[in-house]
Amino acid sequence: MTVNLEVSEGVGTIRLDRPPMNALDIASQDRLRELAEEAARREDVRAVVLYGGEKLFAAGADIKEMQAMDHAAMVVRGRALQDSFTAVAKIPKPVVAAVTGYALGGGCELALCADFRIAGENAKLGQPEILLGLIPGAGGTQRLARLVGPSKAKDLIFTGRQVKADEALAMGLVDQVVPAAEVYERAAAWAARLAQGPAIALRAAKESIDAGLETDIDTGLAVERNWFAGLFATEDRERGMRSFVEEGPGKAKFL
Repeated sequence: MTVNLEVSEGVGTIRLDRPPMNALDIASQDRLRELAEEAARREDVRAVVLYGGEKLFAAGADIKEMQAMDHAAMVVRGRALQDSFTAVAKIPKPVVAAVTGYALGGGCELALCADFRIAGENAKLGQPEILLGLIPGAGGTQRLARLVGPSKAKDLIFTGRQVKADEALAMGLVDQVVPAAEVYERAAAWAARLAQGPAIALRAAKESIDAGLETDIDTGLAVERNWFAGLFATEDRERGMRSFVEEGPGKAKFL
């Protein structure tokens, strides 16, 4: 398989495995969607790591495959391409991207679908589609602008240039930079910590933030209010408040 899901102690790792560059061909895109939906469903998956391996995350789409496609073919395929990445973005659990080496084009767009991005010092990120006479087609024009702001997104998309880890950190494209050999370990630790948390409250927090970014503040506040009230019906809320009253803050166990 070109994409795999491995689960250990509540953490599901979605691993790209298509050497040498993890090029995201149609089969990989479809498999990515399947595994994202599986991770969303599985109760034993409480947080997710996106990982491409020790050498690189993903160098982009399969250009040879795309070159053979005409306008009509891409009209049909374009929605499925976006849906594969959206399935990752909509996983209702914390998702962290562990980025080593190249994360370009579709690779960068995949990292953008995560809630948090940890990059190795050797990472290079970018949206080079303009150099092919194209624009990003898997969410790059939308998610990148929402993450780093429109002017920085236009700089990267208009020029197609790659940014190293330190610049990516400065512009907010990644959230942490660590030695390359420690990327997966750090990402797995981040996911493992959240895998111990209250699953429904984490889902509520993620959906409230994401939904609020797409609408006006009054509608966003309504989404938050509904989730906030709804959580009072959960066992995790009862356990968390009881632990706070009896033992003090930060000691509740939610599993």
